[in-house]
Amino acid sequence: MKILQNLFAKGGIVVGAPVAGSLVSIKEVSDPTFGEEILGKGVAIIPSDNRIYAPVDGKVATVFPTGHAVAVVGNDGMEILIHVGLDTVKLNGEHFTIHVEEGREVKKGDLLLEADLDQIKAAGYDIITPVVICNSDEFTEIQAEAPKTVAPGDDIIKLRK
Repeated sequence: MKILQNLFAKGGIVVGAPVAGSLVSIKEVSDPTFGEEILGKGVAIIPSDNRIYAPVDGKVATVFPTGHAVAVVGNDGMEILIHVGLDTVKLNGEHFTIHVEEGREVKKGDLLLEADLDQIKAAGYDIITPVVICNSDEFTEIQAEAPKTVAPGDDIIKLRK
């Protein structure tokens, strides 16, 4: 493990958890767009907190008007999509609060969104939150961390160009 950490310390890029919860394989996401990695490689988190944070330093590329998803382009070029729940676009913004706007520079740990997970679950939606590297093909190596409990900022994906 130490060798792997040293490997990534020399030129590797690390993506932090955008939300506290249980880190799981992206393959556990029932929506094939995510689970079959159609949008790119990544992980998923079953969130235990309502606050979604920037996983890296970079710029907000897209904030969906419904607040259910946000994309951040990291300073190292990775395009990260954070999609809170499945089919939550159908909530039309209900139970979501947006805290950033497109084009805003963010630091790892800055608050991006809030989602009322209890209300989202009560409305019948799965809250599993895919975190996807949309430009996966631009990296020679993408390694997801093993399932575990994560806090915001904990390492979840390591990449190499």
